[in-house]
Amino acid sequence: MKSSLLALLPLVATALGASRTSPPSGCLSVANSGGQYTTIQAAVNALSTTSTAAQCIFIGAGTYTEQVLVPARSAKLTIYGYTADTSSYAGNKAIITSSKSQANGLSNDETATLRVKAANFKLYNVNVNNGYGKGSQAVALSAYADSGYYACSFTGYQDTLLAQQGNQLYSKCLIQGATDFIFGQHAPAWFDKCDIRVLASSVGYVTASGRPSSSDANYYVFNGCTIAAASGNTVTKGAYYLGRPWAAYARVVVQKTSMTSVINSAGWRIWNTGDERTSNVVFGDAVSIATVLGSGYASAGWYDGAYM
Repeated sequence: MKSSLLALLPLVATALGASRTSPPSGCLSVANSGGQYTTIQAAVNALSTTSTAAQCIFIGAGTYTEQVLVPARSAKLTIYGYTADTSSYAGNKAIITSSKSQANGLSNDETATLRVKAANFKLYNVNVNNGYGKGSQAVALSAYADSGYYACSFTGYQDTLLAQQGNQLYSKCLIQGATDFIFGQHAPAWFDKCDIRVLASSVGYVTASGRPSSSDANYYVFNGCTIAAASGNTVTKGAYYLGRPWAAYARVVVQKTSMTSVINSAGWRIWNTGDERTSNVVFGDAVSIATVLGSGYASAGWYDGAYM
C-alpha cells in the first residue's frame, strides 16, 4: 500500500498546486542540517539497487554543492525538492550545483552535476546548475535512462542538458544556456511547456542533435514552450538558432512554441562551414507525443500526466 500512495503523491500535489515543504511518507530526507543525510549522494547511496519497492528522497531547502550519480536500480526512484508551489519551478528552493567541465579532462557525462542512469526515475522541483561558465563543455544534467523531469530548472552555458539515452520527458521546466545547450545522440525527448532561456552571446544554438543514423530513436520535440532571453541578459536580435546538426541525421521539431526575436529568422544553421552535416536532417514538421515516446508512454513509470 505504501508504494501505491507514494505513486499518487505527485499527482495530488500538482493538481492542487500545493506546497511540498516536508518529506512525503517513506522518503529519505536530505538537509544542510537536521536531515537524515547532509548530501544527496549519501541518500542515493543508502538505497538498495536491487529492491523493487518504490524509493523516494526529499531534498530540503538549500544549496548542495556536489555531483550526484543515480546508478541503475530495480526500483522506481523519485526525488522531490522543497517548494511552495509544486506546479512551477519558480518557487524551487532545493539547488544542486557544481562546476566541472571538460577542461578537467572529463567526458561530457562526467562533468554533469546530476547523472541519471536509473530507469523510471522522476525528479520534481529541483534546480540543477553547472556554474563553470563559458569556455568548455559543462553539463548540468546527464540523462541516460527512461526518466521524467517536472518543474525543474537546468542551467549552464555550453552543453547544459545531455539527453543521451532512454525516453525522456521534461514538463514545465526551465532550461538555460548558450552553446548547443540541449544535446545528445540517442534519446527521444519531449519538452512540454518548458521555458527555454538564452544567455548573452554573439551567436548561440538551442539544440545539437547527434542522431547518427535514420534508424536511431533520437528525437527532440519542443511543444508549447517559450524561447526568450534569460533574465538579466541582453541578447542581440537573431543571435540564436533553434539548432544545428551535431550529426547528419539530426531530428528536432519546435511546435506551438512562442519565441522572441533572439531567434534568427533562418531558424536553423549548419554545423560549421565546410562541415555542414545537413544531408539528412529533419528540422520541422508537427509530431505527436506518442510518435516520440511510444504508444505506451502514459503508463510508463517515469510519466506524470498531471503535469501535462
